[in-house]
Amino acid sequence: MMTPIRDFPANVARNLLGVFFDIDDTFTTHGKIGPLPFQAMWSLKEAGLKVVPITGRPAGWCDHIARMWPVDGVVGENGALYFWYDQKEKKVKKRFMDPDPVREENRRGLSLVKNEILRSVPGTALASDQQYREADLAIDYCEDVKPLAWQEVERICDIFKKHGATCKVSSVHVNGWFGDYNKLGMTKLFVQEQWSLNLDDSRNRFVFCGDSLNDEPMFEYFPHAAGVKNILNFAERMKHLPAFVASHEGGEGFAEIVQTILNCELSGSLPIE
Repeated sequence: MMTPIRDFPANVARNLLGVFFDIDDTFTTHGKIGPLPFQAMWSLKEAGLKVVPITGRPAGWCDHIARMWPVDGVVGENGALYFWYDQKEKKVKKRFMDPDPVREENRRGLSLVKNEILRSVPGTALASDQQYREADLAIDYCEDVKPLAWQEVERICDIFKKHGATCKVSSVHVNGWFGDYNKLGMTKLFVQEQWSLNLDDSRNRFVFCGDSLNDEPMFEYFPHAAGVKNILNFAERMKHLPAFVASHEGGEGFAEIVQTILNCELSGSLPIE
């Protein structure tokens, strides 16, 4: 049972170090970033909290996010990499889970998987951002194609698994990759390498915000994780739900979560109707 975000404990909010968040349908609404969630992200930074998107989106997006958003870094491609902007050197720096030769070999294997999926599951397509990816294969099941029935999504997953690939379903794509990593593992590595923190010892001081199946490891791990309202679309297929849930979907839900966190410290608020 998820608790309404309005009941988030004030003593926890006052002691938070930062917020991790998914992008698609958590920070965005129907594919767009509205003013409320973007202002919410800025408000977190202005309050002195760490801010890190944790996304399945590609390396190309992560370069832009690390450079131009008010964030401390970004974990991308479901944990294949993290990027951050080095303020002293004035450049984006990149950390990959696997070295270049391994990623190159894995891309060759994923090309075979791609061909089988596109041949076997009518209506699918490569994600429009695939050419900007370094490590995974993203299959579009509802972003730029007519939404597929869930059994077809499961067929895509079965093909990935048949080839020995890890598979996760987001709100827009089915992502697959070779390698033993995920969003949570790379988030732990990011926190250790960038902030010299052991996340196992400090997870009570972070919130993760998400919306879908590929966020489950984060929901299970973070005791104060929060979902935007549209997580209810996936709830019956999930073993691990967040502790809290917003009353609004997408970006407005994200802003609602942030408002709740910051109400303990800020006199102003983000207007949620």
